[in-house]
Amino acid sequence: MKNQSVKDMKKLLFTLSFIVYMMSMNAATKVQVQRIDPTDWYVGMKDASLQLMVYGPGIREASVSTDYPGVRIDSLVQLESPNYLLVYLDLKGAKAGNMPLTFQVGKKKVKVLYTLKEREMSGEKRIGFSNADVLYMLMPDRFAQSEGHVKAMKGFNTYQEDRTKPSLRHGGDLEGVRQHLDYFNELGVTALWFTPVLENNSPDTDNGFSTYHGYATTDYYRVDPRFGTNVEYKRLIDEAHAKGLKVVMDMIFNHCGFEHPWVKDMPEKSWFNLPEWLEDSKGTSNPTNTRFQQTSYKLTPVLDPYASKVDLKETVNGWFVPTMPDLNQKNPHVMKYLIQNSIWWIETVGIDGIRMDTYPYADRLGMAQWMKTLDTEYPNFNTVGETWVTEPAYTATWQKDSKLSPINSYLKTVMDFSFFEKLSQAKNEETDDWWNGLNRIYNSLVYDYLYVNPSSVMAFIENHDTDRFLGKGKDTLALKQALALLLTINRIPQLYYGTEILMNGTKEITDGHVREDFPGGFPGDTHNGFTKEGRSKTENMMFDWLSKLLHWRQGNDVIIKGKQTQFIPWKGVYVIARQYNGKTALTILNGRKTPGTLEVARYQEVLNGAKTARDIITGHQVDISKDVKLRPRQTLIIEY
Repeated sequence: MKNQSVKDMKKLLFTLSFIVYMMSMNAATKVQVQRIDPTDWYVGMKDASLQLMVYGPGIREASVSTDYPGVRIDSLVQLESPNYLLVYLDLKGAKAGNMPLTFQVGKKKVKVLYTLKEREMSGEKRIGFSNADVLYMLMPDRFAQSEGHVKAMKGFNTYQEDRTKPSLRHGGDLEGVRQHLDYFNELGVTALWFTPVLENNSPDTDNGFSTYHGYATTDYYRVDPRFGTNVEYKRLIDEAHAKGLKVVMDMIFNHCGFEHPWVKDMPEKSWFNLPEWLEDSKGTSNPTNTRFQQTSYKLTPVLDPYASKVDLKETVNGWFVPTMPDLNQKNPHVMKYLIQNSIWWIETVGIDGIRMDTYPYADRLGMAQWMKTLDTEYPNFNTVGETWVTEPAYTATWQKDSKLSPINSYLKTVMDFSFFEKLSQAKNEETDDWWNGLNRIYNSLVYDYLYVNPSSVMAFIENHDTDRFLGKGKDTLALKQALALLLTINRIPQLYYGTEILMNGTKEITDGHVREDFPGGFPGDTHNGFTKEGRSKTENMMFDWLSKLLHWRQGNDVIIKGKQTQFIPWKGVYVIARQYNGKTALTILNGRKTPGTLEVARYQEVLNGAKTARDIITGHQVDISKDVKLRPRQTLIIEY
């Protein structure tokens, strides 16, 4: 009897074990779809193809079907990781609605409803920024913080907000920016460029650095919750549009953040450039004793007709830094993912332009494909690429339809690093009769014949990656000359936040010192740069001067459409004329620390016999029937 009980007990235990085993097997073989990118999509696109990146345990083995009208599954692509499946669809003829997708592995299957949406407008109606605009660049973390901001948000890798530490997060957010939209109207800018707003879930480093700047993306479809939500981002953009302001989104196709899920579970080795060092480092970002290759940061090999293979490989395939994995744009699946992501943000939140970070570091053909796709879908949209080489010939080669390149980039706007560099030198020099001072600007602009469209080149005097124009000083005479040039020459001008109230700083110790908080944007600030009452006398003088210039520029066809004529600096005086429909604007700069003279006889070809002109800042009349005396380093902008 006792033996029988033991046998029964063993039998029962075996049965229970078998049931538990089968339940675990069922759980293990259950089809799970944990994520699909894009999160939703739009019908009525010129390109009807759609790539869905499906993620879930073992999803690679799934078959996929749909009976949604107008949708055809073109192909399934199995990647090296068992947890990814690429589903390529043809949406030609599809209508908006919830599209059922059935994923099946063996006898197990799951149905997912995927949302297809109507577009708010056709692609042709998306109007990008142009030389009629003035872009104002700001860093959301450093501009303004809204009431109710959560200082320590749960669910993120270790981080802290500490405004005393220049390289940690300071707690600015998108709602804080939204609450100051009227400030931008008061100043007179017409477009806002935010540094990246997408999720950057990287932990703070032990030596006090964070990804507050936004250039280490860990989720391409999610605004970083510390900045706000996707809904709040759209609200900000909608309200900016209502106030006549455009919004430019900063994107990065060259690399992502190390904490992106692609790093821990790599779709396939070719998803990244030089992934083998991650095997050496056992999946960490420590490059010590590994095959890690950092980029040389030298961009010339990309266009150099004599470039060696090793130089080109180091530039394009090398990682920017060990914590920013370098994406392989030669992989067509990677490129399709990135292209779709940019389209998704245009359609979903209504951005008016894109600024592409580290443009030449990415694969040239892949980026050209991206730009051609956007130009086809959104012919009136605009993208500017960061092309950090200071020779005009290099920059011009990247512009759309350039005859200097056998490869058409389709990139409409490039950044004028030559203007930036020459101005940075000129501000500390006396303008002589040959090369120094304002001659540097003249000798940079003479190469505008290299550009297909000079009016679609973006000029700037500083940004988040450079010393501020003022350095550690407050030389408003030099600053006014720089701003006068920036805002009157044949360019798309870009300002950097805080310049209007004389914010200064250098990168000597850390980038954080050129990315300081805008005063008055954070709780407890005793200095408020947003209001006339909160600004100092000198700050108000600079703000008012720049604001008058910016408002004068708005809608001014002389500057937007006018012919440009420049005169070689003569006795220290540099003159640029803009002319349109019988109207003329002259920018006159005395490039010396001593009094100068505008000798009117020399400039009769643009004066056209005019006797008087209006000073656009003061409104006073200027007698141009005779020589005009100029104060040391004076900036004078007149119209007639």
